[in-house]
Amino acid sequence: MLIIHAKSFVKPEFKEEYLEKVNVMIAGSRKEEGNVSYSLFQDTENENAFMMVEVWRDAEAVALHEKSDHFVQFVTNAKEFFSAPLELKVFAGEEAKLS
Repeated sequence: MLIIHAKSFVKPEFKEEYLEKVNVMIAGSRKEEGNVSYSLFQDTENENAFMMVEVWRDAEAVALHEKSDHFVQFVTNAKEFFSAPLELKVFAGEEAKLS
């Protein structure tokens, strides 16, 4: 599995529009075959900071996601929303076996 953490800092004047657009993108992403989960979290100390946490079956699923209409449309339009560069981290891993 691939786990992606994408932290974004949104300009205050674009927060509502960002949330509308990201909601559409997340809804579409959750329907993709290779998506395990896709969530958005808002920082409790900075209301304009958000973390997307995505879990994908494999790299092929991520590649298909990055070509999807909802993703391309969001990325194309979202650049104006951000006050700082996106912080992106990608992890390869498996779910831990807990006893």
